[in-house]
Amino acid sequence: MVRARTGFSDADHSSVRLATLAAGGLDPPKSGPINPPVQRASTILYATVDEYMRRHDGFYDDVIYGLYGTETTYALAGAVASLEGAHMTVVTSSGTAAVALGLSTFLSAGDHLLVADTVYGATRRFCEEVLKRYGVSIEYFDPLLGGEIRSLFTPKTRAIFMESPGSQTFEVMDVSAITAEARPRAIVTLIDNTWATPLLFRPLEHGVDVSIQSATKYLSGHSDVMLGTLSAADESVYKRLKDTVGRWGNCASPDECYLVHRGLRTLDVRLERHQRNALALIDWLLEQSEVERVLYPALPSDPGHALWKRDFQGASGLFGVVLKTGLAVPAYRLCENRRHFRIGSSWGGYESLLVPAWPAPSRQFQPAPPPEQLLRIHAGLEDPADLISDLAEAFVMLSEGPK
Repeated sequence: MVRARTGFSDADHSSVRLATLAAGGLDPPKSGPINPPVQRASTILYATVDEYMRRHDGFYDDVIYGLYGTETTYALAGAVASLEGAHMTVVTSSGTAAVALGLSTFLSAGDHLLVADTVYGATRRFCEEVLKRYGVSIEYFDPLLGGEIRSLFTPKTRAIFMESPGSQTFEVMDVSAITAEARPRAIVTLIDNTWATPLLFRPLEHGVDVSIQSATKYLSGHSDVMLGTLSAADESVYKRLKDTVGRWGNCASPDECYLVHRGLRTLDVRLERHQRNALALIDWLLEQSEVERVLYPALPSDPGHALWKRDFQGASGLFGVVLKTGLAVPAYRLCENRRHFRIGSSWGGYESLLVPAWPAPSRQFQPAPPPEQLLRIHAGLEDPADLISDLAEAFVMLSEGPK
């Protein structure tokens, strides 16, 4: 039996760039299969009772039972950990599972949780419909609060959940300022970093305890996988996460792990193309009289640009478009009958998506545009000229109405 591979220390990868880590890692195989093979198993066999007893003392870095992961699972976990600069990563069955299990790890009845007001809708629903039911007090905060978040701390504050940029409206948070206030008080910080991936933003370097990815999206890149990851800043955080995921019986399929590990190989080049296509679309959109503004922190005009420029190494392909009022048709009508843009949830795959956006109506800070004005675009990997041509046909409806 092979001992599972753990994450890498800073000393191990300090001279290796992230694109190289994503493409092959620190120690690519010299012989045999170039990719870790799919290992499916429930039962793991042992040669002796002594070995069985020794290995079952813990499941943090050993393959002991299929529920906790096979060598395929740990290969992906180690690869993601190296990109995150983490002690180690726990793989879950979906991004939503990663959020739910991450929060469940650190919260109990009577605890106080601070949540960025602009988090993903499913995250907000978990807080409202599950955590509150189990006695956790939830308080939402302005994503632009920064270090002033300390004014919201109570003796029962146990965790802070962030997402940057914010879901659908793309506000950038001052993550370092928040963690600087939280860490001395032993308040755990978690962040959904799916938009940027660890190639464009590394939360653990900014003091975050747990970096969360919906690996369904950019890490996979092909819209055919459901998977999530929880990357821990240190061993104690990792063990708590691994315990919780195991106790809830959450299991990531080895086949899905293999597909995401394969997707990592092209993550760097895909992100570069996603950003390039997004900027080409945005340049065109900003010239259209029907567009009020574009929500994308890489734009110099964006309110979050200074923080994005300070902390991020690039931008992904997801952004928002706010249309002006008084147009012939509501924004969502542009999504229908397109040649290259599809209507569909999720993002981060090879395909371009165009959907109406409706941020949570209960948001308390940074009010979002009304649904009839707001669109969310994911720039895929197609030729940008074709995507612009498709949008140009759609925009005719805004002034002339449907034909």
